[in-house]
This record gives sequence, structure tokens and C-alpha cells, in this order.
Amino acid sequence: MKTLLADFHIHSLLSPCAEVEMTPHHLMLRAAAAGIGALALTDHNASANLPALIRLQEKYPVKVFPGMEVECKEEAHLVVLFDKMHQMAAWQQQVDKALSGRLNQPEKLGAQFVVDEKDNLVREEPRMLLGPLTLTAAEVVAAVNKLGGLCFAAHVDRPAYSLLMSLGFLPPELGLAAAEISRNSLAELQEQKLKARVGNLPYVTNSDAHWMQAFLDGPKNRITVRELTIKELRLALAGKEGRSWQAGVFIDN
Repeated sequence: MKTLLADFHIHSLLSPCAEVEMTPHHLMLRAAAAGIGALALTDHNASANLPALIRLQEKYPVKVFPGMEVECKEEAHLVVLFDKMHQMAAWQQQVDKALSGRLNQPEKLGAQFVVDEKDNLVREEPRMLLGPLTLTAAEVVAAVNKLGGLCFAAHVDRPAYSLLMSLGFLPPELGLAAAEISRNSLAELQEQKLKARVGNLPYVTNSDAHWMQAFLDGPKNRITVRELTIKELRLALAGKEGRSWQAGVFIDN
């Protein structure tokens, strides 16, 4: 078994709301220096900066899970994770078909940059990545699970972009693996006031970082797994067979 810190909700400069310092190389450099053992890059409805981040695993001892923050039809956010890029590529095809079709407005919403592993500019994404897909939450979760991925409801404690606030509760049959609590509501990890409404799903905590200091200062998860795979993450969330998942951990804990 191995125990490590992990952050599964981070944005790069492909997300229009993220700072330009959030490049793949800068992220991996700072993650390795801070002792973070695993992360997921989760840009809004996009995955184009993942190849650069994954190539950097050869240089830095940080496991990268292909991820994405999806905005479903209910205007709520879900984080999806996969083991392999071919799974993400298949999911990205479904996302592309469900995008609004609008063009981005960089002067208003922010630019969307794709870069390589040396942080050189490759292109600017012209499509508007922000905004809801035409896929419902149930359709997102079902499709991701079918591809072998894992899906959790993002920042369920927030008033906006929260699936819990949109639906009022998270149905067990939805197929979510966990519910994410934001930094502003870490007391919920002990108080458990929302637990019944989230269907007793396990809690996870991540930085949801859009700038570097937020990444370094934000909450992480201390996980114990045999290997870094989606299957093992599911076992850790369930606390099975010696695996474990502790939310609300910080780098200096």
C-alpha cells in the first residue's frame, strides 16, 4: 500500500477563468516540490492540456489522472476522472457534440490557451468552453461510468453550480462516486449536515484551483491505495480492503 496527497480538481490556462500561470509544467513542478503524489487536471468541458501534463510524468513523480469539470444541462458542475487518455478522448467526443456551439469572447470571459509540456503556446481554443452541455447530470454520469471512469458532484455546498442545490438531493441511483465539499465548508466533514441529502456519499476535498497559490493552499485528500487507478480510488472511497480516503487535508498537515 502507498499513502499520498492528491488533488483531483485543478484548472489550467485552458479554462478561461484560470490564470496564465496555471501551465502544465508549472503545475507539475510545484506539485512535485510540495509532495503531492497525484492530481487531476479538470478544465471546463475540455481536455486539450492533458497530453502535455501526462508527458511530464516522465520528469516528475506525480501521477496524472485525465479529468474534466463538466457543466451538465442542470447548470451544475461534475468532475470526471479516467485512467487513460483514450477514455478521455472518447468522452471528449461526446462533450464536443453537446457544447453550445458558441464562440468564446476572450475579452469578456478570458482566453483559452492550449500549450505543450514546455509551456509553449500551441493554439487558442476558439469555442466557448464555459456553459452547460445539452447532457443531463444522469447522462453524464452514466456515460462516464460506462467508459470506466469515476464521477463526483463538485462543490455541493455552494449556492451556484452545485448539483445538490439544483436537485435538492443526490439520488443514489445517479451513480456518483462522491460529493465534493469546498474549502468554505470544511466543517461539514465533521458536522455531516448535508450527508442525508447527498445520499451518504463519501466526501472529497480539492483545491478547485484557478491560480497557483490556491492550488498550494487548497484542501487535498490523503489516500491509501495499492496502485493509482480508478478501481483503487473507488476502493479507497469505500474504505475497503485496507484502502482509505481522508478529506480535508492540507500540504503542511
